[in-house]
Amino acid sequence: MRDNDGMIEREPDPATNPRPAPAGKGSEDNSEPAPGGKGGEGNSERRSNRAGGDDVDRILAQWATERPDLDTTAMGVFGRLQRVARIAGDTQERAYATFGIGRPEFDVLATLRRSGPPYQLSPGALAASMMLSTGGTTARLDRLEKAGLVARSPDPSDRRAILVRLTDRGFAVADRAVTAGLAEQQRLLAHLTPAQQTQLSELLRRLLGGF
Repeated sequence: MRDNDGMIEREPDPATNPRPAPAGKGSEDNSEPAPGGKGGEGNSERRSNRAGGDDVDRILAQWATERPDLDTTAMGVFGRLQRVARIAGDTQERAYATFGIGRPEFDVLATLRRSGPPYQLSPGALAASMMLSTGGTTARLDRLEKAGLVARSPDPSDRRAILVRLTDRGFAVADRAVTAGLAEQQRLLAHLTPAQQTQLSELLRRLLGGF
């Protein structure tokens, strides 16, 4: 439902906010929050980087002592990927919140916006684009429709089918939110040179291409 400020009151979305694994000693996935205080978007990790290492290096050093037979290169790569994803996700959530939406709602608006005129898709096409079940997509659409950001109407070519389109307000929110979210992503990458950003993107593309 909408609150007094016209924002979307959201329930947790299991597709984008999975239940966190219990924190335990050792945290082999290397994704335990970095120590360092309130609001620290990797502050302790940045401090340790200046000293020549990071918190993942600390974890890998402990494993090297306890299990010197293990090659922990992959553990370091995925541990850092998980930390980057968490920091970026939290940062973008804050950016989208200023428009009364969260990441789940943004994904729907962005998918419709980048589809081009007339900025409408079937629920099935939306679900496929976001790799969600139809049920998961319906919950998001319900919230967005109540907020006046999307509208659902019968498909003229098949009255049994439904089309989802951006409203004028939804179009404006999508444009503003994507600009704000991208600005935050660019800020997080600002300490890398353009060449390093391009190299990182290419390496990640090659990594994903192997799955």
